[in-house]
Amino acid sequence: MSEEVVEVKVEGRDLTQEILDEVFPQVKEHFQKLGKSMELAILGQSVKIKMDVVILEVMGHVQEELALKMKPEVIRIIKELGSVNHFKLELEVKEELESERNKLYTSTDKFNFLKGKHAALGEFQRRFGLETDF
Repeated sequence: MSEEVVEVKVEGRDLTQEILDEVFPQVKEHFQKLGKSMELAILGQSVKIKMDVVILEVMGHVQEELALKMKPEVIRIIKELGSVNHFKLELEVKEELESERNKLYTSTDKFNFLKGKHAALGEFQRRFGLETDF
């Protein structure tokens, strides 16, 4: 008894940036109708395609978790609407950069920061004998 493996390939087209651009507004519309605003925020970010991989940018770990949950649904919708062959959807996590500088809370901190940025400010303070009493 020999088993014969037959691969049935549905005739579709390869996913291109043009097809993705054509179909993606409908994907967003689908999530909008469901009232899923967090998912819409993710879909509103940068989406690009390299070969047969769609790359979806997400900001931080919260969006990453949400995007992982919605990934199968997004793939299904794109396949149906674009009648395309198999493709992958990958996430690219962009971390929000924390400010390297300390936050400037007090007036003295703000003034010292500006003095460092604009040398003339320190010169004016020295020349005119200006005192800061915040």
